[in-house]
Amino acid sequence: MEESMRKRLEMTLGRYKEIEEELTLDEVASDIDRLTKLNKERANLEEASLAYIQYLNLEKDAEDALEMESSGDPELEAFAKQTRKENLAKMEQMENDFKIMLLPKDPNDSKNIIVEIRGAVGGDEANIFAGDLMRMYTKYAEKQGWSLKLMDASLGASGGYTYVSFMIKGDNVYSKLKFESGAHRVQRVPKTEASGRIHTSTATVLVMPEAEEFDVKINPSDLKVDTYRSQGAGGQNVNKTESAVRVTHIPTGLVASCQTEKAQLQNKAIAMQMIRAKVFAFYQEKIDAERRSETKLKVGTGERSEKIRTYNYPQNRVTDHRIGFTIQKLDRVMEGDLEEVIEALIHYDQEQKMLEAEAL
Repeated sequence: MEESMRKRLEMTLGRYKEIEEELTLDEVASDIDRLTKLNKERANLEEASLAYIQYLNLEKDAEDALEMESSGDPELEAFAKQTRKENLAKMEQMENDFKIMLLPKDPNDSKNIIVEIRGAVGGDEANIFAGDLMRMYTKYAEKQGWSLKLMDASLGASGGYTYVSFMIKGDNVYSKLKFESGAHRVQRVPKTEASGRIHTSTATVLVMPEAEEFDVKINPSDLKVDTYRSQGAGGQNVNKTESAVRVTHIPTGLVASCQTEKAQLQNKAIAMQMIRAKVFAFYQEKIDAERRSETKLKVGTGERSEKIRTYNYPQNRVTDHRIGFTIQKLDRVMEGDLEEVIEALIHYDQEQKMLEAEAL
């Protein structure tokens, strides 16, 4: 093993053990914010730490086996040689795995997400496509064993959504779906097209990690809270009381609204979840922009205007433009079979990070 890798693993294991000790302290157990942060840090270090402990055991066994090879006992020497050979092969594979484990972790990877989808260019067809994307992510979440909750929606006149937002909860949701932000383009004959011509329309997706109260501090005086009557499709009143809630973060101008629940307090709680996520993402983007000025971004900026993927129905083709990845499985992808696309994006991102680490 390279000495630089061993030093990083020793530091990782050392910090992991420190956290284990800290978590036993009474003052930590009584401090929810500190306890939560330590548990998250521990989770990020656990895989590499436990694997390194296993590696050290293999290394010790290989050293012991080497001594046994000169014992003078033919059977024992043959056993020792085979044991050392197997251990060295496992260690070599683990050293390759460590390269990925030691890559900088995105602190948001383990978080739940809030997703916003908007019909963009293409009128009614764009809204219909926004609905198709909503269904695709719903199907994918079901396959992953995640839960999805609608937070706000505005129905399109011919189907789909002009705007829809929802939360997905589960294990490492953000790590899987963080690369979905951007403009998604569809090429197909719209249901609204009588002449059978292929149209190109777009819908935009924004994926934001859920932000806890300790992730971003929002001064209540910076918020403007409005209430209004919930609306159905076409502006029809579906609620005679002002149960819908709109929250505006004055310093950034960001807005979040919710009208999916019957009670105003429930809608306000959901809108607050959304505004925290938006404010957190807003300030995170500023940090990321500074980083991008120093190094090329791995997969994409995540901006709504960035065209990231094309869904071509006539050719049953999905193409992710950021990494030049194409599969002829559009029918399966729209049924939530996104794993092949997502794994390609994650793998590409890891490769780019490893190249940057080697260049340092």
